Amino acid sequence: MVQQRSGPTPTEESPLLAKPKKHANGHADSNSTGYVSIGSSSFSDEESQGVGEVEESSPGGRHVAAVIGVLLIGIFVGHADGSILLATHASIASEFNDLGNSSWLITGFALAGAATQTLYGKLSDIYGRKTLVIAAYVIFVVGCFLVGIGQTMWQVILGRVISGAGSSGMTGLVSILIADLVPIREVAAWRAYVNLVATLGRSIGGPLGGWLVDIIGWRWSFYIQVPPILSAIFLIIWCLPETKSESLEYDSDEEAAARRLKSKLSRVDFKGSILFALVVLTFLLPVELGGVELPWTSGPILGLFALSTVLLYAFIVVERGQEEPILPLEIFERQDAVISYMILGLQTAAQVGLMFSVPLYFQITARASNTVAGAHLVPAVVGNAIGGVISGLIIKRSGRYKVLIISSVTVSSICYLLLMARWHGNTGFLESLYIFPGGFGTGIAQSAVFISLQAVVDQSHMAPAISFMYLSSTLGVTAGLPVINAVLQTALRRSLGWRLPALGLGGEEARKIIENAVSDVDYLDQITGKSADP
Repeated sequence: MVQQRSGPTPTEESPLLAKPKKHANGHADSNSTGYVSIGSSSFSDEESQGVGEVEESSPGGRHVAAVIGVLLIGIFVGHADGSILLATHASIASEFNDLGNSSWLITGFALAGAATQTLYGKLSDIYGRKTLVIAAYVIFVVGCFLVGIGQTMWQVILGRVISGAGSSGMTGLVSILIADLVPIREVAAWRAYVNLVATLGRSIGGPLGGWLVDIIGWRWSFYIQVPPILSAIFLIIWCLPETKSESLEYDSDEEAAARRLKSKLSRVDFKGSILFALVVLTFLLPVELGGVELPWTSGPILGLFALSTVLLYAFIVVERGQEEPILPLEIFERQDAVISYMILGLQTAAQVGLMFSVPLYFQITARASNTVAGAHLVPAVVGNAIGGVISGLIIKRSGRYKVLIISSVTVSSICYLLLMARWHGNTGFLESLYIFPGGFGTGIAQSAVFISLQAVVDQSHMAPAISFMYLSSTLGVTAGLPVINAVLQTALRRSLGWRLPALGLGGEEARKIIENAVSDVDYLDQITGKSADP
């Protein structure tokens, strides 16, 4: 059973973030909170055991490094996948002459992640971390393969949806395992390593995806993800330790094993899970459709928003009566936790909107290739890594995180102000680096917000709290992309609607030009005559 923290509520200056205590034998506590857990098994610290017992039951640095090292394969591939898609979505959609729906390649992925994110945290408490990690990897690799063989736009989007359902577990469960295994003051440092690998994946993914599109086609951007993920699955089976809840599944008494399985199923909050997934979907679908496919004031859009409100109320009522809710409502009674979720969600929405539009900006204004356009994302992802590392070191040394969160918002705001003021075509190299502060601020926020949650959320609710943290990022992705896509398409339509008549083009001819311009990024290379004039 996962242990709860005792004593007063921790704050930024409480002993929760103090350095681990050292004893006469020179060893430090294995966890500053007194417990380290994996799944449903727990390890007590050296203060409550003899030294010899600690060496056997307390996870050491090598054990933690081995577990996290295996999972870094999935982190690398998962983040490379996102960067690949950001750099190639226009080419994928243009192959099917459907650029207007290109954001669904990213939004479908994010919707599936949002609908499944909170499930992984609670289910891993019930069935064990290892079982859920393997399930997430299998789902992701199936989705990647389906994207590669897709013959229509909607088949490709279906593959992205399946990948999204797996990716949410691949990323979220790593952080849950880190929180299980190491003292809170060390968490930010370990997450900095994870963030470095994630940044490496994002940095390589964009240029790699663009290069593959230019050389052999976008499908290989997804085929190449299959072998490393399959290798990671075998390594997880071999390296990741089984928790108590998982080892019980191999009981020789089949009847007893069946009873235990039934008992576990009874602990799963199916009603809450279904209701929460519906809440997320009915809220995000109108966000995606509004202003592009349907007017914001149309009946379906307003109806879906109203339905999401009703479902949210039903979810709250159901969760209050659940013994083991999928998302404990006590988490949201902590003001710091709510603010942390909001900051991370808004930061992510701004960042993903930036990374969605930057490749398009350079493809259109500079007629850059997919490779070059994808490479322009590198400053943002490098900034993200540097921000994560610096914030991890500061938290490890000082135990403070609140100033870092405020700084992250300030730095990111500077980035977006610079872009609005200076990016108007003919952007030079130095000005292209203005996206660096945006990534830097987001990297700081990711580390600091994670620590702020650990400082204020009860230990027994940590897994679902971390899952909801990732969900807040997913919601930011899902809401940010439709907004930026709607803004870009609306601005382009209005601009062309004003410029084309001035060139003597109107009526059906102007309408066709506008529709082609918003549906195919390569249309500029095909037009001739008056419409080709700048």
